[in-house]
Amino acid sequence: MNRLKTFLLMALLTAIFLLLGGLLAGNEGLVVAFVMALAVNFFSYWFSDRMAISMTHSQPLNESEAPEVYRAMRELTQNAAMPMPRLYLMPTEQPNAFATGRSPEHAVIAVTAGLRRMLDYEELKGVLAHELGHIRNRDILIGSIAAAIAGALMFVARIGMWGGAFGGSNRRNGGGAVMMVLRLVALLLAPFAALLIQMSISRTREYGADAAAARFSRNPRGLAGALAKMEQYARRRPMQGINQAAAHMFIVNPFSAKGLTALFSTHPPIEERIARLQQMQSEGNY
Repeated sequence: MNRLKTFLLMALLTAIFLLLGGLLAGNEGLVVAFVMALAVNFFSYWFSDRMAISMTHSQPLNESEAPEVYRAMRELTQNAAMPMPRLYLMPTEQPNAFATGRSPEHAVIAVTAGLRRMLDYEELKGVLAHELGHIRNRDILIGSIAAAIAGALMFVARIGMWGGAFGGSNRRNGGGAVMMVLRLVALLLAPFAALLIQMSISRTREYGADAAAARFSRNPRGLAGALAKMEQYARRRPMQGINQAAAHMFIVNPFSAKGLTALFSTHPPIEERIARLQQMQSEGNY
């Protein structure tokens, strides 16, 4: 099922690029958009881990620097019968984490400096188990491609705005009032389409990774406590210096999502996630 989702996601990316390219620059734009789509799909699949690491400024985390992280990860991978992922550190005070990579054999888990300082050992294990759940469920490739889609659509929209500012290709392609309206609609909807793609694939993935974390760590309470702390901090101090296209990769939304903004969040409500974990704990269903 996840392979099918990945294929459909790549096909959707190609279709959106072709549509925008044709509307913005006619036949020439169609060819350029097709080449761009192939390039983004290729790099998203083979270099998704490097892209995420670069976007978040993460650096390799050595065992001598974080023995507790390696100890927890060894316990979890043994419980889950999975290979050990590469571990990275993201230099930010907000407690958070993400996983990336195209397969369990090429997986990366990155934790923030604030996560190591603010969580106790059981909470840390819960967070790492959640990310391991994404890897087991093969969510990480889809998430990385979604980040590439969001960034690419924003790029295309900006190119279109510049083209419109300088007259675009109206004369070459016989553009009139209708075509100008279509271009404007496409440019306005491109960022919204990126957000919808992120939302559609992110929310259900989080519930599945939470359930997997409860099984791997054998302690749903640890992840529940971690989520409460992380959400509280993120609301007070949204993450700085990170592209919002990568928000869906994190275990907790790194940006503030209040009021109407919360309706378009890439993450399900923390309260609902905690309630599900507490129910699993009380029922012993993990």
